[in-house]
Amino acid sequence: MTVRQSSSPSDRLLGGVSGAPDVDTELSDPSVLQAMLDAEAALARAAADVGILPPPAAEAIVGQCRADRYDPGALGRAADAAGNPVVALVGELTAAVPEHARGWVHFGATSQDILDTALVLVSVRALEPLLRHLDAAVDAAARLADTHRDTVLVARTLGQQAAPTTFGLKAAGWLTGLVEARDRLRQARAAQPAQLGGAVGTLAAFGPAGTVVVERFAAHLGLPSSPLPWHTRRQPWLDLAAALGGLLVSTGKVALDVGLLAQNDIGEVAEGGTGRGGSSAMPHKRNPVDSILVTAAARRGPGLVATVFGAAVQEHERAAGAWHAEWEPLLDLLHVAGGAAARCARMLVGLQVHPARMRENLDATGGLVLAEAVAARLAPVVGRGVAHDLVTRAATGPSFRAALLADPTIRAHLSEAAIDEALDPYRWLGSAGRFVDTALATARGPDR
Repeated sequence: MTVRQSSSPSDRLLGGVSGAPDVDTELSDPSVLQAMLDAEAALARAAADVGILPPPAAEAIVGQCRADRYDPGALGRAADAAGNPVVALVGELTAAVPEHARGWVHFGATSQDILDTALVLVSVRALEPLLRHLDAAVDAAARLADTHRDTVLVARTLGQQAAPTTFGLKAAGWLTGLVEARDRLRQARAAQPAQLGGAVGTLAAFGPAGTVVVERFAAHLGLPSSPLPWHTRRQPWLDLAAALGGLLVSTGKVALDVGLLAQNDIGEVAEGGTGRGGSSAMPHKRNPVDSILVTAAARRGPGLVATVFGAAVQEHERAAGAWHAEWEPLLDLLHVAGGAAARCARMLVGLQVHPARMRENLDATGGLVLAEAVAARLAPVVGRGVAHDLVTRAATGPSFRAALLADPTIRAHLSEAAIDEALDPYRWLGSAGRFVDTALATARGPDR
């Protein structure tokens, strides 16, 4: 058997259950390497733009900035000597260009400039397919909210049946969380800046042209420029990590709800798709696989976000260790967030909803979930406290409706018709429908 060593997270033995192939392609070693080379090429172009670097040298450097000409594995092994892979890459790139260009490779930059900018590029590129998955999840949640705007089911609070709500409102909650996560991710993506500061953040090698070089460098990469180097001011990473963490929370919320609603004894929804969810031991099982894997991704998020935030307090002009601690958690966040977005979309697109089972579960307690509605009808005439106590006493019997009809104090104030109206779940939905409409209008607004 031939063993192939993969550099894409989704192709690893366990990576396939946590990532998404199109996102992970942008996180692979060749993609990170190409992003580093893109930064080196942009640096050469920017210096040539302002007349510092000879155009022929810039062209020669750019011509060698192709990842397929270098070995990521060899560069990774060589990185141990300097603590980062840029030093080894600069050596390889210098050896690859003609003699007249060698003195201009990596001119004026430091390793952190190249690696930070490369990780920005990788993040921006990976977020493109990730956001497509998130768009699909948003669209699917919107369809569920619209279709089931008035489909009643029992709400559950603190793990117990509580009062009627609608499946449309539950889906609208999912929708709003996903839209909010998408907005924050878009903002974080648009604000990721190029990094260029040189050895200590002064760009001394470029003389008075340093700020112009920064602007040209960023422009060549299609990134915003930063007003000054952010070597130890890590807000861009914090914004990105927080947005990715928020995405994992919003998709995790959907997944957790779906997993609970899909339990055999609840049975109000089921994941779609054939050939998924099987068990190695129990032939009858159909596990909610996407719910499980999205929930797993959400559990990983807090630790990764915490590492990025914990590394953000950095000393002086360049950090010793804190900068290095950021790289892999950021890539891991993108990896698990990509997988969560893709699986959440698939889960919602294929979700099977069972309104009849929802109504059956709502009716299972014989109207007890409408106890609040009955008390609300009594409160204006007997007071809230007395109404609460009367309904509580009736709720202990074998039949809630029968107990209400048998209580003389309750019957003195509520007719049988009034009791039956109070026990109608459609009359105790409050603003549920309006909330759904608001969520849909927001998701489909003119700026979306």
